[in-house]
Amino acid sequence: MFVFSLLWSSSFAQNVAVINSKPVSSKEFMWAYKKSHNGNASANYNDLLSYLNLYINFKLKVLDAKEMGLDKNATYQEEVKTYETALEMHKKVTNSGKDHDYLLNEYKEGVLMFNVSEQKIWNKAQEDEQGIEEFYNKNKQNYNKSLNDVRGDVIADYQQKLEENWLNKLKNKYSVKVNENELRKLAKL
Repeated sequence: MFVFSLLWSSSFAQNVAVINSKPVSSKEFMWAYKKSHNGNASANYNDLLSYLNLYINFKLKVLDAKEMGLDKNATYQEEVKTYETALEMHKKVTNSGKDHDYLLNEYKEGVLMFNVSEQKIWNKAQEDEQGIEEFYNKNKQNYNKSLNDVRGDVIADYQQKLEENWLNKLKNKYSVKVNENELRKLAKL
């Protein structure tokens, strides 16, 4: 259940959101925001809220991947270990500190999100011939040509629909609370 709310508890104060009882700290969120905006951390409230919605969608997908056990996969674990070793050997990043932790976590979660998206969206859209045809027939008015002529566009739109449906299910399955007060504070910085 996706809920925007103002919460006043002290444990919530330094967090921009809580997803299924797991806090998303303001520092983690702003690190990710700044990284994806060429080092620029200044933003207005609406920009931060928009990015937070994307970030929450990302976190929901990662949560789903973990529930599916994708983080227990030996190939995944080896890939993360290899990355962590490379990260430790890199001269600019030390083995301690928040940047290291955020970078490693971003990598772990990014791989999980990729793996779960591959299973739930990309492969399904490529392999589900009946679903593609049904989607095309329901949305024929959006395409001026036959399915064979616009197949790539139809598959891309079908993938988008699969992702929207998946995210709606995740938002109904997991609780999400956004701390608007904290987000407003970050917008003023």
